[in-house]
Amino acid sequence: MELQMYNVGKIVNTHGIKGEVKVIRITDFDDRFQPGAPLYWVKDGGKPEKLIVSGHREHKGFDLITFEGLPTINDVERLKGGILQIREEQLSDLEEGEYYFHEIIGCRVFHVDGTELGEVKEILTPGANDVWVVEREGKSDVLIPYIDDVVKQVDIEEGRIVIDPIEGLLD
Repeated sequence: MELQMYNVGKIVNTHGIKGEVKVIRITDFDDRFQPGAPLYWVKDGGKPEKLIVSGHREHKGFDLITFEGLPTINDVERLKGGILQIREEQLSDLEEGEYYFHEIIGCRVFHVDGTELGEVKEILTPGANDVWVVEREGKSDVLIPYIDDVVKQVDIEEGRIVIDPIEGLLD
């Protein structure tokens, strides 16, 4: 059985000369980048390489991370463009009503009247609440805010989401 891996960040560049990499975060969990945390770096579908975080700080909307054994820019230059992942057993338990992106993406979305609207293809995190991008057949994508007033039911096992859209949402 293949080990399931989950993306938590993308290395977009190096930063300075002391082995820091600039990361776009793809996780809500701050502890993913704490010193001592194991991450797995992968690029272009290659074999994941285990890295241990040695330092972390935030700077201008990015996470700047250093890894054990990679103290210079020359050591981390090759990491650019790669994805940082965690293993399935590193997933944290979530509160009721909270979901991992991989659980929501791919779910079918239905109107409360039973009409199928489409499938969640992406999740945006612009601010106060997440926004689920639903791909509709023959129509433009619709943006569904993940708020109680709109999202009425989420059934991960069935891959089914029921929404009651606010006026104008589906136009």
